[in-house]
Amino acid sequence: MISERDIMSLISEDKWMMEILETTKSLELPDWWICAGFVRSKIWDTLHKFSERTIIPDIDVIYFDRTNSNELEEKRLETLLKSLNPTIPWSVKNEARMHLKSNIPPYTSSIDAISKFPETATAIGVKLDENDNLLLAAPYGITDIINFEVKPTTYFTETKERIEIYEERMTKKKWELTWNQLKIHHIKNP
Repeated sequence: MISERDIMSLISEDKWMMEILETTKSLELPDWWICAGFVRSKIWDTLHKFSERTIIPDIDVIYFDRTNSNELEEKRLETLLKSLNPTIPWSVKNEARMHLKSNIPPYTSSIDAISKFPETATAIGVKLDENDNLLLAAPYGITDIINFEVKPTTYFTETKERIEIYEERMTKKKWELTWNQLKIHHIKNP
């Protein structure tokens, strides 16, 4: 069995991940986290005993800033991160504006946004605090991730539209081809 402490040790011992966290921290963004595949893939790669890191399509940096919800600010931050580390496929999103894209009520924080990600295994984030301590946010815990369970978050079971989005993601992502121990859970339409 793997614990939250084990996950934090895996990340803190990974030079590549720590460099990404330190680079992101240097921007001093409010309520920032690196989430989703950055953490999930590390856990699944480790539990599958992969000798090499699975390539992830992007590094999802989120933050929460109601004072500047202009999408151009996100692009500016991506450009800045690319100038600091051009080898990383940065993706930066201000969760204070993402509700507009999805036509849903506003999020209250980055962790609130993480809790509304499509899958429980994706609803996870890490960051460094002001003292460089590693923090982990897992609104649904880590049980599904470490047991290779891919399930929708509660939020993605509430409407037919969200169920369809979840099901489309499962078809498109094909994570089980990379991590063969995964169990993908499907939902019946309401």
